[in-house]
Amino acid sequence: MNKPGAGRDGENRAAAFLERAGMRILVRNFRSSFGEVDLVALDRETVVFVEVKNWSVYTFDSLSYGINPKKQRRIIETAKYFLSVNRKYNGMAVRFDVVFINSDNITHLVAAFMECI
Repeated sequence: MNKPGAGRDGENRAAAFLERAGMRILVRNFRSSFGEVDLVALDRETVVFVEVKNWSVYTFDSLSYGINPKKQRRIIETAKYFLSVNRKYNGMAVRFDVVFINSDNITHLVAAFMECI
């Protein structure tokens, strides 16, 4: 499978996993001039911005490589933009999760990084 196809497949698997966990997917591939957020979901009264990593090998060291400070900043700025154009979510808690996917497992890191918005 080519990389875009693998990425889309990973996002589909992550979305299905999160929905089974009770979350509602609001938007896929939300883009701004700052970057992109793979999934935006609602977990009760919390807006969750989810980065999906479809990697064959995953370790916790992978988190610092895959979601480095520059990538975190891009996701945070995109989240701020999402909230500015979707004001009905203002005042809700915000969380940044990462879902790592490989052929056998899905690992959901809740609140993988933080920022006050």
